[in-house]
Amino acid sequence: MTERDSITVVKLGGTAGVDFSAICSDAAELLKQGKRFVFVHGGSVEANSLGEALGAPPKMITSPSGYTSRYTDRKTLEIFLMAVNGKVNSLLTEQLQMLGVNALGLCGLDGRLMQATRKDAIQSVDAESGKRKIIRDDFTGKIECVNSHLLYMLLNAGYLPVIAPVAVSEKGEALNVDADRAAAMVASALRAETLILLTAVPGLMKNFPDESTLIRNLPQNQLSAAGEVAQGRMKKKVLGAVEALKGGVSRVIIADGRIKNPISNALSENGTVIE
Repeated sequence: MTERDSITVVKLGGTAGVDFSAICSDAAELLKQGKRFVFVHGGSVEANSLGEALGAPPKMITSPSGYTSRYTDRKTLEIFLMAVNGKVNSLLTEQLQMLGVNALGLCGLDGRLMQATRKDAIQSVDAESGKRKIIRDDFTGKIECVNSHLLYMLLNAGYLPVIAPVAVSEKGEALNVDADRAAAMVASALRAETLILLTAVPGLMKNFPDESTLIRNLPQNQLSAAGEVAQGRMKKKVLGAVEALKGGVSRVIIADGRIKNPISNALSENGTVIE
């Protein structure tokens, strides 16, 4: 695969501050230079806001290994679908279309793009008591396979796929999946050269939130130690980086999504470069 033909997967963080407009404008210019992209986005802020408005505020759970995620019963799943697949995906696709980019919005349900196994039961740890609780009505899943044929077909037809973090179970159920890990799976399936994780910080820091402690280069063999210093949602990004590199992606870059030209900035290796 030549440099011109190589694929970059960009994950757009759903947290406040990430500038979708700047990302779209940057992508539009880079596409003219022959770059090829697949976007995977989050949408936690929109999902939280809609949940609050509908009287179903988000409930976060923490696994025994320290990873935080959204508790997703059926009602929460439907709110998540409305906010993330309905609003965020459509508006992101609209922004790209207005810039002349032929974007195509979809989620893992479409064409079984991302197939996942629904978790029969998950464990949650109470922050105060430390007691573990078993939850059995959760509609989350772990992605097992990505329909790379469908993505290649879209890319070769000139589309920019924009993927919402919703997968499909074997039974056809919609499942909430982590967007960072979804991006890692997509990048692995496409043998992408680069996975860029754009977020509301400059990258992984030794002492969060002190930006002067930014880790600029991180060898794969130091990822385990990095996972220990990662705070909050950054833990999932480090986990996604591990999975992407194991899946054949050449490098992962955690970079700032709040600035001008965020993709170009990341491709210039400004951020945390993991390879």
